Amino acid sequence: MGHPRPIGPSDDAGLILLSRSSSPRSAPCPLCRRRFTASYTLCRLGFFENHLKWHGSRSVSFDPEVVGATAARLLRFIRVEHTVFTLPMAYAAALLAGGHMDLWRAVFIGLAVFGLRTAGMSWNNIADYPIDRLNPRTQGRMLVAGKVSFREAYGVFAFGAAVFILSAAALGRWPLILAAPYLLVVVTYPYAKRLHCMPHLHLGLVYALVPLGAAIAMHPDDLEAALAKTPWLLVAASALWVAGFDVMYSKGDYHFDKTHGLGSVAACFGLKTADATALLLLTTSAALYVANHLLYGLSTWGLPATLAGAALEVYSAILGARGEVARAFNLNLAVGLLIPLGIFTGLYT
Repeated sequence: MGHPRPIGPSDDAGLILLSRSSSPRSAPCPLCRRRFTASYTLCRLGFFENHLKWHGSRSVSFDPEVVGATAARLLRFIRVEHTVFTLPMAYAAALLAGGHMDLWRAVFIGLAVFGLRTAGMSWNNIADYPIDRLNPRTQGRMLVAGKVSFREAYGVFAFGAAVFILSAAALGRWPLILAAPYLLVVVTYPYAKRLHCMPHLHLGLVYALVPLGAAIAMHPDDLEAALAKTPWLLVAASALWVAGFDVMYSKGDYHFDKTHGLGSVAACFGLKTADATALLLLTTSAALYVANHLLYGLSTWGLPATLAGAALEVYSAILGARGEVARAFNLNLAVGLLIPLGIFTGLYT
């Protein structure tokens, strides 16, 4: 039987300190989750030399409850619910770009978005760990709090990157060729705030890759045709939408960013400038969303949803200026659903 694995810094076992005593204490085994008594020292970063003794003759069996709990924890780590809100914009751009949307293409566009965002979220947490552990606002994040280990975080990144690359390959020639540049844009985002005052535009570019990539996936063998048919107003509006909200959201780190020399509009130019910049970006984005609807001649049945999404963008900027960032955040989630809804309704009614 092979040697037991080492305990990582964030393993549950790392929280169990058992000292030698005449009365053994009970503790849960971090592998099987059953409780056993132990009288030896279990070191936080040590090996499971005594694991077999602890178990006696018992063998560790597969526990679906533990696997399910681990999966749920890692899904929280990558904030999978945000990926769900990203998918409608991808499919809206794909349909506007024309081409043949079949089940194969729909599935792999969705998997590509999931993979790219999974890789991006995990790498963002890894790269920002030294900053997040110092920032009171982010000290509860799962990697910093030890709820996810670095080994798990790197594993999630590798998994996401693999899903993205394989999905791109399934979609066709140009999606595969562009997969590496896409990943490069995504993994360099966390370093932007270390270099300049406008990391928000980099984040906007990351999000813009979603509708752009979906449009290219509809014409995977002809990049020139794909770029000609890409709904560029939708791509630009999406980039400005995310950048504008990020300017607003970054105000919460104003003092921390200034103290640690990190870049943001708020930290570099002040809170009032951040409010004005967020309003400008979100208002421009709202106008471009409406212009996109009109440019493609979508039916008036979809216009109310588009107008509602645009109005919520502008209103969220006003809320952000008032300091109601939590409400603004929830409204922006609705924007990501209303704009695609307007496009879908406009196309098929």
